[in-house]
Amino acid sequence: MAKAVKKGKKRKVVVDQEGVVTIHASFNNIIISMTNKAGQVISWGSAGKEGFRGSKKNTPYAAQMAATNAAQVAYDAGMKFAEVRVKGPGAGREAAIRAIDAVGIKVTRIKDITPIPHNGCRPPKQRRV
Repeated sequence: MAKAVKKGKKRKVVVDQEGVVTIHASFNNIIISMTNKAGQVISWGSAGKEGFRGSKKNTPYAAQMAATNAAQVAYDAGMKFAEVRVKGPGAGREAAIRAIDAVGIKVTRIKDITPIPHNGCRPPKQRRV
């Protein structure tokens, strides 16, 4: 006899006109999260979600496509203004910001929150290519 799966209620997210966009750009991928001021995720996108694989994931075009689709969902939900926080050294940081602005979400502030060590852990040894 199969057990009945109990489903919980779907989380209700309040979408304001203002929100926060976090762009995490690593060397391998780019992840865009669009949240309200409380930090609840409204929409998200990544280069891998858009169908890019391998080394194509860290290109500015992949970042543009991921940001466009995530921003369109947030714009349709009601977001009009956004503060952009960029994290990481990857390619496509500027392309993602331009794509968000092109959808219709006005970028009010751009802030770089890349973590910088104050002589913390020892870095990995140099790559020999």
